[in-house]
Amino acid sequence: MGIRITEYVGEQVRIIRKSKNYTQEQLGEKVGLPQPYIGGIERGERNISLDTFERILEALEVSPGEFFRGYSDNYFSENEKAKETVLINLSELLSKRSIRDIEMIQHLASDVLATIDSHVKTENEKK
Repeated sequence: MGIRITEYVGEQVRIIRKSKNYTQEQLGEKVGLPQPYIGGIERGERNISLDTFERILEALEVSPGEFFRGYSDNYFSENEKAKETVLINLSELLSKRSIRDIEMIQHLASDVLATIDSHVKTENEKK
């Protein structure tokens, strides 16, 4: 797999902290943690709690979505990223439909996939 999440969190904390012109000490004061602890987070040496993470996000004035925006770019393969993009787009399309429409689309998709699987199996048997 790609980058460890503790490393990513540390890198992001450092990038965002510097973009806000905070020192480690200033961020530590806002979060209620000593400067060496902030340094440990930034180096990926600290496995912080969600409570601490939430306090850091608040101090940096950044949402979790903004914070993790680039994570998938470092963590997933190109194929996984492309698949995730298609699934997100599909989810957005479906979210605007009624449950009846979604169930009908699900049924149609199941039928189409069964047909594709059957065709692929037949083609493989011919080889």
